[in-house]
Amino acid sequence: MRAIFVALMVWVYAVSTQAQDLSGLARVDVTNSEISDGWFGSSDLTLTLSQGVPYRVFSLSDPARLVVDFREVDFSGVSPDSLLPKPGRISAVRFGAFKPGWSRLVLDLDLPMLPKQIVMPVDSSSGRAVLSITLNEVSKEEFAERAGPPVDADWGVQAADQPPEPAPDGFVVVIDPGHGGIDPGAVRDTTSEKELMLGIGLALRDALRRAGGVEVVLTRDTDTFVSLTGRVALAHQVGADAFVSLHADALSQGQARGATVYTLSEEASDAASAQLAAQHDRADILAGVDLSGTDDQVASVLMDLARTETMPRTDTLATALIDNMATAGGPMNKRPRREAAFSVLKSADIPSVLVEVGFLSDQRDLSNLRDPVWRAVMVEALASGILQWRDDDLAMQPLIRQ
Repeated sequence: MRAIFVALMVWVYAVSTQAQDLSGLARVDVTNSEISDGWFGSSDLTLTLSQGVPYRVFSLSDPARLVVDFREVDFSGVSPDSLLPKPGRISAVRFGAFKPGWSRLVLDLDLPMLPKQIVMPVDSSSGRAVLSITLNEVSKEEFAERAGPPVDADWGVQAADQPPEPAPDGFVVVIDPGHGGIDPGAVRDTTSEKELMLGIGLALRDALRRAGGVEVVLTRDTDTFVSLTGRVALAHQVGADAFVSLHADALSQGQARGATVYTLSEEASDAASAQLAAQHDRADILAGVDLSGTDDQVASVLMDLARTETMPRTDTLATALIDNMATAGGPMNKRPRREAAFSVLKSADIPSVLVEVGFLSDQRDLSNLRDPVWRAVMVEALASGILQWRDDDLAMQPLIRQ
């Protein structure tokens, strides 16, 4: 099946390039696009595009999803309701940027279904294309057997095609603006976590570069999706000395407000922290990333040994950030230091923290996060905390080596 998908990609690209210049993005014609249920256990996706583009289709399980990747489609102006006016065998749809140059559409399947037919005819004169996929219901066993990511599915391993090279003896910090692309994170009215954190991440990069002596790498500098494993992999690729992930989540249960810094622990310090960690992993699943790969027992033991040295350094990084944010006026959470099993913090050899700058589910935090002056103050506080930790950590290195 996957060989057929690849062949379709090559054919569509060849035809559409003859039809028109592909320098502009393919746009979705919403009025002629729809997801609907058909007869006898079938469902149909019709996506009308302004031009043909290379694409591929695959299925993932737990939960059952159909994933369509494009190179590349502009989904602006398209809403989930406009594509899926009435949920049925396909219960939900998501779409957006996945990584630079790629877009992704994910269909949640209420029943196990696999593609029976996939076509994208392209008009030779206008370049206009229509992607049509017909899904038929199959047994759970057949779906499980045929589902799975393509060999090169983990595009998120590299956040950029060519990660920047760190200075030979420089201090490298990776700033990770949470969410992005197909994963908006928390959303309150017109405010989305992915946009807020990208803005704060870019401002923090600039503040650290102005200070000098710091090589700053962002896991994303545009509105694109990067998987949790991809964020961690990038930190290793550039030889990061520290990893700081930025978030402003929302909690559906309980109350959370004020800046909070998280470090890694397999057991969360409280129920709210466990809920947040679960939400982060779920975001990767919903974006169509396969999370089946896990560390084997031997690797886990080796990583635990590496963390013996890393964890005290991580603790001092968390303390430096908390102290500087509190000095800047916060406001801080009543328990600003917490622990949870965030996948993005699982680098064994890199001090890693996750900063909830605030919570979009709290009205006070929401007002602060929307305030550019408040954000600027917090950016300077985060930069000061990172620089303070860098100086203290360098001073401790000779003692650690002894």
